[in-house]
Amino acid sequence: MDYEEIQYQMALLEAEGVGATIARKLIDHFGSAKEIFMQTNNLLNTLNKVGPKLIYTKKNKDLFVEIEKEITFCERNNIQILSVSNDNYPKRLRQCSDAPIIMYYKGNELLNNPKVISIVGTRAATAYGKEICRSIIKELSVHNAVIISGLAYGIDVQAHNASINNSLPTIGVLAHGLDRIYPKEHAAIANKMIEEGGLLTENRLGTIPDRGSFPKRNRIVAGLSDATIVIESAIRGGSMITANIANNYNRDVFAIPGRIGNKQSEGCNHLIKINKAHLLQSAKDITYLLGWDIKVKTPKAVQKQIFNNLSVQEKSIMATLINETNIGIDEIAVKANLPMNIISSQLLLLEFKGVVKQLPGKKYDVV
Repeated sequence: MDYEEIQYQMALLEAEGVGATIARKLIDHFGSAKEIFMQTNNLLNTLNKVGPKLIYTKKNKDLFVEIEKEITFCERNNIQILSVSNDNYPKRLRQCSDAPIIMYYKGNELLNNPKVISIVGTRAATAYGKEICRSIIKELSVHNAVIISGLAYGIDVQAHNASINNSLPTIGVLAHGLDRIYPKEHAAIANKMIEEGGLLTENRLGTIPDRGSFPKRNRIVAGLSDATIVIESAIRGGSMITANIANNYNRDVFAIPGRIGNKQSEGCNHLIKINKAHLLQSAKDITYLLGWDIKVKTPKAVQKQIFNNLSVQEKSIMATLINETNIGIDEIAVKANLPMNIISSQLLLLEFKGVVKQLPGKKYDVV
């Protein structure tokens, strides 16, 4: 792992006005975070409002000393620093344009598990919502899925508890640094989660949770998984934010329907009504739509003449699909080494040409 590059990436995020999206654009343009800080002040000043902030950060020697100490602390406390430029970064999240360039993780190697589900919901969960949560997770246990949530009160902590009780690994995405647990009442289960799964955050040590941290945390919850399940939600709130982000990421969303007029069900019913979520009655709905019930097949022998009429990008996608059956669009993008917008358009063209077909759960296979 290139710790020098990680150090510069951490410093880049400390520049005022530089968030995850701008940081990735800068790194893509200059080639690395280190290269950004190697530029002359005159060149950096051409970067509009961001330039002067980068120059200020570049001169801040105390910041780099602080970052070195933090990296040392992480090494001593088994905290992995995940860089978007390294292989240990979650592959699903990497496909999201606003994914963090740096994250901190304590736990087992599960972030790239073949099957990952996020579960979110109201903090004021009813007995019905908790029971549904336990039931779905119990059904998912046969698939060895990793369960993601936010360690908050209500549905979140219920999902983590049910996962542990069913021997499923579970990962909590935090809105603060890994040197604390919020809420404090969940410290015991958080320790169990480190053994059975893990804790993940984009926030540096010492960061405390504030109002703006939770919506940012929600995009990570949505981006880490194949699908997001909403179990009880008001018409507004964090769960609805997560569901909308998942939709924007082209990920499946499922919602538990509820009684008309019940405040905790308004959000779920609304998502289903406007076709932003699949109606969820049992885990079978999830496993069918995600293609988990489809048996792995022997890779097909595709006639060579098919490739004669394909572009270079189409050939790369086809080569991936021939070697991997029942594969999702995110994984195709990673293996074919192509951006998501290119993958989406090329897959559509391949479907029109009759050589690729879409399966349930936005999976793809050769015809």
